[in-house]
Amino acid sequence: MKILDLYILKKILSTFVFVVLMLTSVIVMITLTEKMDAFSRNNLGMWAITGYFLDYTPWIMGQLSPITVFIATVFVTSRMAAHTEIVAIYSSGTSFRRMLLPYFLSSVLIALLTFWLNGWIIPRSNRSRLAFEMKYFDNRNNFDKRNIHMQVSPNVNLFLQNYSSLTNVGYQFTLEQFDKGVLIEKLSADNIQWDSVKNKWKLKRWKRKKVEALFSKTSLHDSLLAQGEELDTLLSINPKDFANEERELDGMSIPELSETIKKRRFRGLAGTELFETEKYIRYSVPFTTFILVFIGVIVSSKKSRGGTGFQIALGFLLAFVFIILFTISKTFAETGSLSPVVAAWTPNFIFALVSIGLYKSLH
Repeated sequence: MKILDLYILKKILSTFVFVVLMLTSVIVMITLTEKMDAFSRNNLGMWAITGYFLDYTPWIMGQLSPITVFIATVFVTSRMAAHTEIVAIYSSGTSFRRMLLPYFLSSVLIALLTFWLNGWIIPRSNRSRLAFEMKYFDNRNNFDKRNIHMQVSPNVNLFLQNYSSLTNVGYQFTLEQFDKGVLIEKLSADNIQWDSVKNKWKLKRWKRKKVEALFSKTSLHDSLLAQGEELDTLLSINPKDFANEERELDGMSIPELSETIKKRRFRGLAGTELFETEKYIRYSVPFTTFILVFIGVIVSSKKSRGGTGFQIALGFLLAFVFIILFTISKTFAETGSLSPVVAAWTPNFIFALVSIGLYKSLH
């Protein structure tokens, strides 16, 4: 590695760290100002608030990393162009492609670091951050779900008309057992409640029926096997299975996302696309770093008589369009209108083509 490579690499990484810290500080101050009423209303002390922001800060840094590495690249390269350093680099016989080496190395370091942090480390701190926000900001622990359908074990399906997380009580409970696709037994109850002492579900006003086919599978007859006022039952689910997981995405590592997706697919739960999209985005974001760095170098490495303002503005415009495209594709994926894999990788694919076009036209 040449002295030039170390020089550019050091400038990119130091500027990246500086921009991340600067933007994070601004966002933390804005958040602190917005949340002061909530902190005061809940009589939170300095230690509690500090602990929250110690968890909040890494999450913000992880969210900012792709755009901040772009800003750092544009800032460093445009300054080098303005000081005719890039002209001197070309004069020494170094080609543009060779000059990209330290940018590529910085991209590798930042991409690997952010992938590791966003995939495994930051989710751990996010759990306490989310718990804090649920408790003091939005009271998001309390929610109601309606018309719950899930498969609790092979050939056994559960239905609840509605469920409250505040009381851990579900209403109009039905558990249906199938054999080769044919309903054979049904357990129903007016409501079902979690007994935290016994770690069991308690059924109220329950009935167990045997279902038989008459003449054909389309004509069914049920006969009462047993009924009662109260029944303790062991189900392969617990209140966590009814938790509002969609609001806990940030607290899941990549392996946990994979496990949640597998579980939700087995149970046939709606909204699995949200988890799949989040998983694939965490894999695609490191590649976004390479694309944005490449675009940043291309648009800011040429010195013109009118200055580098136009190239830098073009770079920021492209980054802004990338963010919009990323947001739109993510929204489509979360609503089921677009495959999560396609949604996560389409912005990268489109802007990879854009970067190649810019390279051919400007260099």
